[in-house]
Amino acid sequence: MNVSPDAGRHMADEIAEAPAVFARAATQPVTGITLEGIRAIYTIARGSSDAAANILSYEVMRETGLPMTSLPPSVFSVGKGVAMAGALALVISQSGASDDLVRSAKGAREKGARVAAIVNAAGSKVQAEADMTLPIGAGPELAVPATKTVIGSIAAGMALLSHLVPAYAPRAAASAAVVAALAGRDHPQTRALVAALLRASHVYVIGRDTGYGAAQELALKLKETCALHAEAYSSSEVLHGPLQLATNPLLVLILDTESPEVQDSLNTAEARFRAVGAPVFRLRPSEAGATGLTPAAAAAALLYLAYPLVLATARALGHDPDRPETLSKVTQTT
Repeated sequence: MNVSPDAGRHMADEIAEAPAVFARAATQPVTGITLEGIRAIYTIARGSSDAAANILSYEVMRETGLPMTSLPPSVFSVGKGVAMAGALALVISQSGASDDLVRSAKGAREKGARVAAIVNAAGSKVQAEADMTLPIGAGPELAVPATKTVIGSIAAGMALLSHLVPAYAPRAAASAAVVAALAGRDHPQTRALVAALLRASHVYVIGRDTGYGAAQELALKLKETCALHAEAYSSSEVLHGPLQLATNPLLVLILDTESPEVQDSLNTAEARFRAVGAPVFRLRPSEAGATGLTPAAAAAALLYLAYPLVLATARALGHDPDRPETLSKVTQTT
């Protein structure tokens, strides 16, 4: 299909900026909220930001021992809210302008929560309702599909965690340097992966732990930029009913953060899908030279390596990934 030579130019530029954005956001100084009096942490986000929140939840729970889970914004935007005393609410919004997230930040605070916001747009309405703000600092993002701000959101969450758990800070800083060094590198299987995506009608993206959030984000990108049917699953869940779909043509992408704890689960999923004849690709940060990462940073690195696959596939299918036909940069929902 014919596509403008400029199609995807903004997305390509923004993917290229992502490693530096990650490094800055992950090592930014943070002051303000502490864990004193906090019994639970809730994330409030939508779309790509919610995927970033999922990645962060695994990292934060592992390091703090506190429960961390997602609250739907509609609890506050169309409902009356829930009790939030003793809770930290983490609102993630690249634009900071969506009405439901503004209402959620305000509602959570009014219900007793401390509110931290991860935003890219300085002076946003979400920021105005928060007790503390962690800027993504990615600069303008012109492509409708978010890339550098997603990776930057993960990094900003890591900076928050470094503040809450100081022992985590050296690992976050070391990971920031490794991700920064990924700039300009491609996944070694890029050509084969794009060819497989162009043949695919249905895609499963599989991960575990922080890799599951990365799988959610990659599946979303394949849908919104390539118009491909893609679904994300945890490797611990996909072997139940969803495995049956592999009896039809199905491409499987496994995002492997290389954490030792997830290897058995990912290995089992890979073996089962291969056994029923599904083509399987397993992506690892180390294949591009990135090692020694925290699980959240590994998820961010996998996204950096996977975003160019989405860009190339979209262009080959005749889509302009900068401007998906049915989407806008700021989605107003209730």
